[in-house]
Amino acid sequence: MAALKLDNLTKQFPGGFRAVDGLSLEVADGELMVLVGPSGCGKTTTLRMIAGLERPTAGSVCIAGRNVDDLAPKDRDVAMVFQNHVLYPHLNVAGNLAFGLKLRRTNKDEIRRRVREVADVLGIEELLHRRPGQLSGGEVQRVALGRAIVRRPGLFLFDEPLSNLDAGLRSQMRREIRRLHARLGTAMAYVTHDQTEAMTLGQRIAVLCDGRLQQVADPATLYARPANRFVASLIGSPAMNFFDGWVERHEGKLSFASVATVSFAADGTASQRQAERFRLPIPAEWTSRLEPYIDRPVTLGVRPEHIGPSPAEPSVVIPRIPAVVEVVEPLGAETYVHLNTGSQSFVSRMGPGCGLTVGEQVETAVAVAHLHFFDPQTEQTVG
Repeated sequence: MAALKLDNLTKQFPGGFRAVDGLSLEVADGELMVLVGPSGCGKTTTLRMIAGLERPTAGSVCIAGRNVDDLAPKDRDVAMVFQNHVLYPHLNVAGNLAFGLKLRRTNKDEIRRRVREVADVLGIEELLHRRPGQLSGGEVQRVALGRAIVRRPGLFLFDEPLSNLDAGLRSQMRREIRRLHARLGTAMAYVTHDQTEAMTLGQRIAVLCDGRLQQVADPATLYARPANRFVASLIGSPAMNFFDGWVERHEGKLSFASVATVSFAADGTASQRQAERFRLPIPAEWTSRLEPYIDRPVTLGVRPEHIGPSPAEPSVVIPRIPAVVEVVEPLGAETYVHLNTGSQSFVSRMGPGCGLTVGEQVETAVAVAHLHFFDPQTEQTVG
């Protein structure tokens, strides 16, 4: 049985704006599902509908096999951790952890036992007598988590709980949440706009854009086989590079010819192309999928780690992109090199000490086994 099932969930606000548009999604029992997307894509609205804080315009929410559309938030067996962790300032940590249980008239001995248990899980035993004003940001985060855990809900909801923490503390808390999930085994729905957070936390990731589900898959699948250009651009850092171009049959084989511009006629067909920049051979495994695009435009996607320095031996035959170095960003273990073909910029992820300088003309090698192709009008992955 799914811990959470959303069926055609829709939320339309006054004025006609649809924050969530026909979202269907299941979270398995014990699964950590991450909802990721840019601001305004409907992530938080979805979470609020699950919690009962917003009422859907259409569709339904089922938790543990039970339709909860008509249940109040307190009766849905969920616990929500918000972006802003508001603790009761007049209560110490133990009092904050116990507050919800007291409202439910839980036995005092049971409250003390659960508070001690949660404090042990989160490593905050020494904080139980402190007030919120005496806690660091990470400690406040742990108490907020503990306040949710102590209730023992059937489903946890997290609404960007780490966004107000600095980078180092976010990384630490991601590990804490993963360990917590492994220990509790409770289903979690986690909302974030940070793709790194999504990739490191989620067992599966649901990608949202404009209130619609774009793809749901495990992190490795999203990265290697994105369903469309939006997913490809969102997942991965630095983002995937995109090149406009044309599919041609060249010397008996298919090739991709990069162009500066592609114009479309009123009927949607491509009518003009200008300024070829470079040409890449298309791997044989792509032939059947790209044959319908011969003499038609297509968008090429290449991740930064699949564009690198050319071999020192110039006679080695390897696909290359001629470009000029615009910016070099040394990051210790790797270097981000920003380049320009003359019509567009792209990024290469290289090793430390790549030796390139701004203004230098280079020919970057392309790993053609790792190419992605997208329809330029639908933006769906070709094939």
